[in-house]
Amino acid sequence: MLPTDKKIKTKSLQEALTSLMRQCAKAERSSGDALRLMRRWGINPQEQQQILARLIKDRFIDDKRYAEAFVREKYNLSAWGEFKIRAALRNKGISPAIIDEAMHQLSSINSSERLMERLRRKMRTTKYDSAYQLKGKLVRHGISLGYHTDQVIECVETIMKDINDEKECNDIF
Repeated sequence: MLPTDKKIKTKSLQEALTSLMRQCAKAERSSGDALRLMRRWGINPQEQQQILARLIKDRFIDDKRYAEAFVREKYNLSAWGEFKIRAALRNKGISPAIIDEAMHQLSSINSSERLMERLRRKMRTTKYDSAYQLKGKLVRHGISLGYHTDQVIECVETIMKDINDEKECNDIF
């Protein structure tokens, strides 16, 4: 069976507004998400801004609310670090000032414990031949989660020290 070209249905101004209102009522959307959808539907830029202004006025879209929810979700459920969350929000079209404000809620949280938990979980499923290889894999994983390099290295060093201490205890008995 040959792949078919997927036709993108163009929508009128009212259809786009109604559709976006329905989608925003189901789940949080950013202004960048809405603009991306409208471009795909073939809405011209002037009408896009008109629809977006209406959605913001009626509080269907609120980038600040979206960013705060996104930060909470990605930190608590996905255990992402600051860099990865910031990059994802930038890709969603959120302004740097709103990102900074949303990230402020993480400033009081000790993310080292969270990172340590994720690295220990990764260590249990990682295959390695040497301590050096394990350390490299854990550092790369921590950085890919979006944590600061210094913080990742510190946590990996702690894990490696714990492993060596366990080996020494097992060697004694």
